[in-house]
Amino acid sequence: MATPEHQALLTAIAQDYYFSRASISELAEKYHVSRYFVEKYLHEAQASGLVTITIQAPTTRIQALELQFRQAFNIPHIAIIKDAANPTQTAEHVVAYAAQQSQNLIRTQHVVGLTWGGTIYNVIQHFAADNQPELLFTQYLGENMKYHSRAGSTRMVEMAANKFSSNYRTLVGPLYVFDPAARRLLSAEPALQPTLALGSKMDMLITGIGTMNSIDSIPIWHEQREKIVPGERIADVAGVIFGRPYTVAGDFINPDDVPVLGIPLAQVMAVPRRFAIVTSKFKTRATLGALRGGLLTDLVTSEAVANRIVAEARELQK
Repeated sequence: MATPEHQALLTAIAQDYYFSRASISELAEKYHVSRYFVEKYLHEAQASGLVTITIQAPTTRIQALELQFRQAFNIPHIAIIKDAANPTQTAEHVVAYAAQQSQNLIRTQHVVGLTWGGTIYNVIQHFAADNQPELLFTQYLGENMKYHSRAGSTRMVEMAANKFSSNYRTLVGPLYVFDPAARRLLSAEPALQPTLALGSKMDMLITGIGTMNSIDSIPIWHEQREKIVPGERIADVAGVIFGRPYTVAGDFINPDDVPVLGIPLAQVMAVPRRFAIVTSKFKTRATLGALRGGLLTDLVTSEAVANRIVAEARELQK
């Protein structure tokens, strides 16, 4: 078993070799070992999983379909990834492309907001290690209460910050607070104020798209679902984004009455880049609503999902 000192040596050599592009000779001189041992340590770093190397095959985008989406939904940034041989490969291609594109954008930003979910988790895992100490990742909504999930709220900002060697801010409190007075008092708490104040400073946010199943999958929210969406409107819910349910027309349902702990919806919609990733065909109707409502500025999805969105839009026009 490698000692902490040996592990630290492997890490330092690997970082210098892969990030700083130091040569074998330079590393041998710096760490006072032979060239043989430098090469041995680099091999050991890969074999132990400390270093992983991914070769990204060129991703094929369907530009004709992207043009159709830009014209139909007035979304400025759309990437539709050609389907692979099986759905698992397709989802991987979408996530890998979304990670690359969003990371390119993040490098030019100062404050980036994150939500939660499996897709966001996978995108963060695909980020290449970077060094941007001035960058700040922040929550802008309360916790989704999936504390035993690898894709919970706090883990998202922390993991992303670790990838960029940057900082992060959390918003301590549940996503939904049903007592209006309690919600106002929580929002005024000094411990929450710095994070909430960042809401108006976000340059970009990265989000998934949810459905009513997203709410129902968490017991406490399922039990209180009619306080989130009035009972007579539940059938109208096509999707959930920014903690708020909306229709297939892209209209938020009672936006001023949704008991969200977080920044106001107007601040969310003022964020210059609202970047979403959709890999699941079960999010077709939700994605269509988000597009129709102009809720996003950027979308990365697959050919299959895009074609289903087109078919759903045509069906609604009949």
